[in-house]
Amino acid sequence: MQRYAVIQAGGHQYQVNEGDELLLDKLSAGVGEAIEFDHVVLVSNDGEVSLGNPFVIGAKVKAQVLGEEKGEKIRVAKYKAKSRYRKVNGFRAQLTRVKVENIVL
Repeated sequence: MQRYAVIQAGGHQYQVNEGDELLLDKLSAGVGEAIEFDHVVLVSNDGEVSLGNPFVIGAKVKAQVLGEEKGEKIRVAKYKAKSRYRKVNGFRAQLTRVKVENIVL
């Protein structure tokens, strides 16, 4: 068993282990900066689970910003029958790649 946590960032929840890399919605932190997530919903340490109400008190996840990227392109199409109306747009989300370094209880 190992230590893992569930954090809340940008309206989404992520299960993270120490050493994991994950893509989050764009953060204001620059490349190489250290950030802390204090919205920790759950922490599991060798089978011992701490569940927050809504967050675990005193728990933090420390991470390092690795860089910024764009997400996969999403195609958005609008169409109305019998009126010759067609419109296609594309969208690529701005993302931040983060490496989890430590889970602190």
